[in-house]
Amino acid sequence: MFHDRLRATRISRGYTLQKTADSLDISLRTYQNYEAGVREPHLALLSLMADFFNVPVDFLLGRDDYLKSLGVSVDVSLICPPRRPKPQKGR
Repeated sequence: MFHDRLRATRISRGYTLQKTADSLDISLRTYQNYEAGVREPHLALLSLMADFFNVPVDFLLGRDDYLKSLGVSVDVSLICPPRRPKPQKGR
């Protein structure tokens, strides 16, 4: 869920993968791995991501019920374009 929220938030905010990685001071490949769900960021980076996108950490973690109980709403569309299929090797 985190990786999907991260991708939706980036797209909703209009940032490219490269712009996001540069702003977080991490490599493009590292950021791509977060969006692909291959890796998860450490807590300090998670906090930086939330600050960069101007969303609560709880939103990125999918804690919608908790946010609603506090009366917090986030202006991010969770509808994104489908991911491109990975190219098949050897074909």
